[in-house]
Formats: sequence, structure tokens, C-alpha cells
Amino acid sequence: MSLEQIDFSKTLTDDQVYETIMSNYSELSKEWISHQWNWMNNIYWSFNDHYKHLIVISLIEKTLQFYDQMNIQYSFDEYYSKSFLQIEKFSIAELCEKLDLPKETVRRKVLELEKEGVINRIKKKILIDRKAFYFVKPNNQIKFSSKYIYLVSQALNKNKTYSKKLDPKIIEEIIKKKFSLCWRWYYRMQIPLIIGYHKFMQDLTTFHIWGTVAMNQVLNVSKELQNPNSNNIPLDYNATSKILINNVGINSGVSAMSISEMTNIPRATIIRKCKFLIKNDLIKVNKQKQYELSTLNFKKILPYQSKVFKYKAKFIRKVLNLLVIS
Repeated sequence: MSLEQIDFSKTLTDDQVYETIMSNYSELSKEWISHQWNWMNNIYWSFNDHYKHLIVISLIEKTLQFYDQMNIQYSFDEYYSKSFLQIEKFSIAELCEKLDLPKETVRRKVLELEKEGVINRIKKKILIDRKAFYFVKPNNQIKFSSKYIYLVSQALNKNKTYSKKLDPKIIEEIIKKKFSLCWRWYYRMQIPLIIGYHKFMQDLTTFHIWGTVAMNQVLNVSKELQNPNSNNIPLDYNATSKILINNVGINSGVSAMSISEMTNIPRATIIRKCKFLIKNDLIKVNKQKQYELSTLNFKKILPYQSKVFKYKAKFIRKVLNLLVIS
């Protein structure tokens, strides 16, 4: 499609998407939490180490950026047709700055990835070997993302901000067709978002555990998220958050064993990390020795969440606009 054919009045801005997400939060929050929890599990399961996966996708994102700059695009099938992915040269200092991690940590993780055969240096080439680790094609993640984008598009349709009628399958198809482009956008959403939570919780495993407790809490009170004014009018971010806060602890929590079964994180690690979360009043333990959210610190994280949702709005805006011009 040529530039002259694009109707810019039908394209979206970041603010339009962000405001729609925030004003329809009761209808979107459950799907988003499931989306992110699935993503965190995939990060951990690859190496049983969040940071190794984060380093790998940071290197991949840099290469996808080069493809974009050179106007090179690969479909999902084309991208995964080879076992090796050549990546751009990188430095430890560059990764440290991008991931906001100590140099010693990044250097150690990169060396471990090299010893495991994930990163290979062959003469002047740097290759990532997909066969050397548990690297699942993101079929399921694309489905999760497509479903969430579809729900946001429906909300945009209702307020007449976005006119194109979609379904999850159409969104999934465009992401796979323009995979190298869309997945670069996806990584540009997830990497700073996850690093932000790392800074907030001081550790990604701790955040993963806290997020599992939070997901359990949200699912337990999902019935309370129905708008009492009927007419199926969704609740905004503040109203939804107030219900979640007021209902903290109203239902059963989740045990260390259950968290371990859900995430594959060792039970001993969960118990140790939960001690930190309890000490900092981010979670508490009920009479059944199950973990629940703490009201005080749940309130603290809500303003932070509204900021990181800006990354989400940018990603969704790009995909929806791509569907307009495709």
C-alpha cells in the first residue's frame, strides 16, 4: 500500500490506546495478567534462569532492529526455518546498560550461555543455537497477545476510536506474517517492562512469585469486578484496583507448593523469596499458611503499573495500525 492510500484518520495514537486500556480495566485486567504470567513462565522455563533468557532476547531484539533498519522482514515460518540465528556483535557494557544489571552478573550469565552452547562465536560470527536450549516457538504467546489485542480493539470499537473490525485469528496472522517486525515491537515492550519490575522487586524470581500470588488474588475476586451499575459498563483502572484492594485476603491464598507447581521454581527458593516479600509487606501469610497480597504495598505498586502500561499501549498501537494499512 502506498503512502497516499493510507487514511491517517483511522490510525491510533499511544494515548488513545492507553486511555482505552485504563478506562476498560475490569474487562482487560484478567487477560493481561494471564498474558504476562505466561510470558514470565516462558522466560524462566528456558534456562531455569530469568536473566539468561533476558540476555538472549536482548541480543535477538538488537538483531531484529537491524533487520527493520535494513527493511528486511521475515515471516514466522521464515524466521524459524534455521536452527541458528546470527546476531550483531555486542559488548557486556552494552547489555548492562540495556538491562540495568551489574557487569559481573551479565558477564557471568553470558559465559554460562557460551558454555551451554547457546551463544557460539565462530570466527567473526556470533550465533544463537536454538537447538541448544528449550526454545519454544512463541505459538502460544502469539495467541495470548492476539487475544488481548483483540479485546483492546473491541473496546476501541465501542468508543468509536478504531473502526476496523477484527478477530484474534486475523491479528495472529498479521503478527506471523510480519513476525520479525512485530516481535521486535513485542520485545521492546517486554524488556523495559520486566526490567522495571526487577528494579521494583530487586529480583525477577521474586517478581515472578509475587505475580503468581497476585494472579491468584485477581482470579479469586474476578466476580467482584462486574460493574454494580449493570448495563455491562466496564470499570476503570482506579475502580477496579479499589475492588482488588478491598478484597485482598477475602478468598484463599496460594501455597508455596502450588506456586512451585505453577512456575517450576523450586519450593525452597519460593519460601526464601517469600520471606523477603513478607518482610517488605508485599505479601502476607494466612492461617492456612498460604500467601496473599498485602493491602499496603499492593497500593504502592498500582501507580507504578499505570506507568509501565505505556509500553503495552505503544506495542498494541503499532500492531493495530499495521492492520489498518495492511
